[in-house]
Amino acid sequence: MQRLILRLTPAFTVLALFAAWEAVVRLAHIPHYTLPAPSLVLQTLWSNFGSLAGSWWFTLKITFGALLLACAGGVLIAAVFALSRPVEVALFPIAVMLQVTPIVAVAPLILIYVESTTAALLLCAWIVAFFPILSNTVIGLRAADVHLRDLFRLYRATPLQRLRLLLVPSALPYFVAGLKISGGLSLIGAVTAEMVAGAAGRETGLASRILEASFRTETPKMFAALTLLVLTGVIIFWGFNALSRALLGRWHAAESTRFD
Repeated sequence: MQRLILRLTPAFTVLALFAAWEAVVRLAHIPHYTLPAPSLVLQTLWSNFGSLAGSWWFTLKITFGALLLACAGGVLIAAVFALSRPVEVALFPIAVMLQVTPIVAVAPLILIYVESTTAALLLCAWIVAFFPILSNTVIGLRAADVHLRDLFRLYRATPLQRLRLLLVPSALPYFVAGLKISGGLSLIGAVTAEMVAGAAGRETGLASRILEASFRTETPKMFAALTLLVLTGVIIFWGFNALSRALLGRWHAAESTRFD
């Protein structure tokens, strides 16, 4: 019973916040163009879902495309870094520069130099999502127990055996943690890039729909599009939480003791 209550607490908290929001708007008679009530937001989302669905799908493609590229590139480069210290010393500062450069500042330049707008948005989202996976995977590959490394050498394990039986299990919890971070960051990067491109009327993502609604003072529609973005981020986080439990729940303490 206590475990069930613990699981349902977040849902009750969110419902309580929405109920308070609804009550404040109604009791204070706040105009809908200033702050719409949650009921009006849901009504607007329902009535405009057809027009928002295409934009939502475009944002999803950019988000998951960037995340897939970040996973592939981050894992491959992390493996190279883990195997070669000189390569890491030479190239890791470039990865750091990509991480610390504000995407809002670099997105307009990417949109100028990359001919395809979709490719430019994909690149912007990838820049934001790439570093957590790279950094966490490098740490995980190097986190294998020293004594186990020596044992593998003693038994003359092949490089493939060391990778499959030692390094990958060691890096997996770190990779999943980086994936959880990058999932949200890829959505943020996609939305940021869409807003930069959508300001010129060149994009069809949800961020552009938010900009269009703000220009027309359609505040409920802005909240409706924002609701889809928030739901997308929550679904991504829950999905990777489920993946983490599936991959680590049987043997790693971070998941096996979650609700103890």
